[in-house]
Parts: sequence; C-alpha cells; structure tokens
Amino acid sequence: MRDEPLAEFAVIMPCLNEARTVQSCVKKAKQFFESRNIKAHIIVADNGSTDDSCALAHQSGAHVVHVPERGYGAALHHGIITANAPYIIMGDADDSYDFSALDKFILELRAGNDLVMGNRFLGGIDAGAMPWLHRYLGNPFFSWFAKILFKSRINDVYCGLRGFSKKAYLEMNMCSKGMEFAVELVVKMHLFKKQVCEVPVVLRRDGRDRAPHLKTWHDGWRTFRFMLLLSPQWVFQFPAVVLLTLGLSISTLLVNGPLSLGNANFDIHTLLIFSMFVPLGIQLYTFGVFARIFSVSTGLLPKPSKREFFYDLLSLEFGIIFAAVFFVIGISIILLASLSWIEQGFSGLEARVVMRWLIPSTVSIIVGVQILVASFIFSILKLPLANNKNSLPS
Repeated sequence: MRDEPLAEFAVIMPCLNEARTVQSCVKKAKQFFESRNIKAHIIVADNGSTDDSCALAHQSGAHVVHVPERGYGAALHHGIITANAPYIIMGDADDSYDFSALDKFILELRAGNDLVMGNRFLGGIDAGAMPWLHRYLGNPFFSWFAKILFKSRINDVYCGLRGFSKKAYLEMNMCSKGMEFAVELVVKMHLFKKQVCEVPVVLRRDGRDRAPHLKTWHDGWRTFRFMLLLSPQWVFQFPAVVLLTLGLSISTLLVNGPLSLGNANFDIHTLLIFSMFVPLGIQLYTFGVFARIFSVSTGLLPKPSKREFFYDLLSLEFGIIFAAVFFVIGISIILLASLSWIEQGFSGLEARVVMRWLIPSTVSIIVGVQILVASFIFSILKLPLANNKNSLPS
C-alpha cells in the first residue's frame, strides 16, 4: 500500500465479519471520491474475519490490511499507519454511516482542522440505530466527562465517522487497542492543542445480522478508566488540594484549644481526624506528580506548555532540606512535651493538652518522611527525561 501513488485522502474501515455490508461501504466511498475527482485510497483493516469480508472488500476495489492484533483500536491504527495520504477518514464497515456524504469532512480538513468529528445528535439518529442506553446515558456522559477533564469541545465523542490529519495522529502516540480508541483520539487532539471541529452526520440502522462488537458495560468501564488515567491532575492533585486545605485549616483552629459550634464541641478527636488529611493530601499530590512525569516521558501525555511550580521546586537536594525542617519541627515538639512530662515528675499528663503537642509533631515527622521519599522517587523518574523529546521543562 505504501508503494501506491500518494492520495489526498485515505478511508479506513475496521472490519470483523462484515460480509453483509463492507462491499456497499467500499463502493459508496469510491463513488464519492471519483465523483469529486479526488484521489483517495480505501483501506479495509480486517481484524480476523472468518466470513467473506476480505474477498468482497477486495472485489469492490479496497486494499485489505490484515491486522492480527485484535481490537477496534488496533485495527484502525494499522490501517492508518498503512495509509499513504495526509488526510484520514475513518468509519465503520457496517453501513451505519453514509460514505457518499463526506463533503463536510473534506471541506473542514482542507480548511486546516486536525480533527473533524461527526455528530450524530446534530445530523440525526434513525429509529433503532443506537441503543437507548448509549444514546441517553453513555455517549452524553462520556462527552460531558471529556469536557470536564480535558476541556473538550466535542458533543459526540464516540461517533465512528471522523476525519483527521495523519501528521497530527502520528504526534499523539496512540495506545488504546479496544473501543476506547475513539475517545482517546478526541482527548489527545485536545491535549495536544490541535484544531478540532464537528459536522453533523446521520446514523442509520446497521446492516448486521448479529450483535454489535461494542460491549456496553465492558467497553464503557474501559473508556472511563482510560479517561481517568489520562487525567492525573483530577484523580490525584485536585483531591490533594482539598484534603490539604481542610486538614491545615481545621487543625490550625483546633491546635490551640477546643471549639464549639452551637451544641457541637470539637476537640482533640476532630484534630486527630483532620490532621490525618495533611499527609494524605501530600501523598496524593506526589502520586499525581509521579503519574504526570511517567505519562509525559512515555508520550501518553504531551509536554506541559508552561512551567509547573511543583516540578521546578522538587529536587533531591531541596527535598532533603525540606524534609529535615519537618523532622526538626516534629522532634522539637516531642522534646518540649517530654520536658513538660519530666517537670511533672513523670506523672500522667492531661490527654487534651498533650495530644495537642503530639498530633502535630507526629504529622510533621510523617510529612518529612513523605517529602524525603518523594524527592528520591522524583529524581529517579527525571533521569530518563534528560534526552527525551517529551521531557518536562528544565
């Protein structure tokens, strides 16, 4: 396929036992581009069909790529890599999308958009073409979730008909092998600051005589999990900030004495609980930093576009100094409490008094250990980034 003359567009159709419909899809796509006098290659990425799909696709004029690695994303990726064209249009081979109506995709890609997404909610969904659960719950939820986590502007993230620049695609180090590939492509286009737009498309009832390959709950969970993995900031760092804010503010109020709010009294028990939030918050934040570094170093996430305070601040040397400060504070408070105990002849101390000394000192020592360990791990993770093109700002 790579030896064929360069075309302007390549249409990629993932295929797994689509003998009833693949021929119709290929013919519609070929007729569309021929009628517009546009050079295009039609590629059927076969994912292990056991029916006549491959033979029928070949007879219809498509180039068939055999993809042994199973999965929707794997099939599409191999087809895209094979394509010898700057623009890719992908769509299912089940005849649910009309390959004779691609004018809007052509127009928007030529206008400079890196991703042109179809939107079935704008174009129309035929009766019975989309399961109720997907139409009113799954797709709207994932589209909304992508907006919250990644500032996506797409309203139909699972639409199977879309066009994109191959150059932009190759920059994003796509890794999903299954159905979550569809969402990963949308999310990464936004993360990599690519130009994205939507066009209306019509979804029709597919021509299958079997159940669809999409497994609602299994693929839904994989998509949800993958979106979280791409967002360490939301998973780790935002909860960390909440925990640290609550822990530090409430602990500071209670360390000097009990507080009353109406009939409720807050004392050392509340102090103990909220003090626990501080090391938890620090632990979550450092985990978020580690996740970001790993994701950037492997190309899963793009290099940050601006300097980030925590990355610049935390080094092994700074971590050792900072940890030592917390160690000194914690041990000093324990020594002061011990002196008070000695002055009272080693007699029993009032719990409400001494715990206001011991809780902050214990938290301070724990935080010191966390910072020390985190600075070592951070320094180890930074080692392979020195010569990595995706490395963090130095």
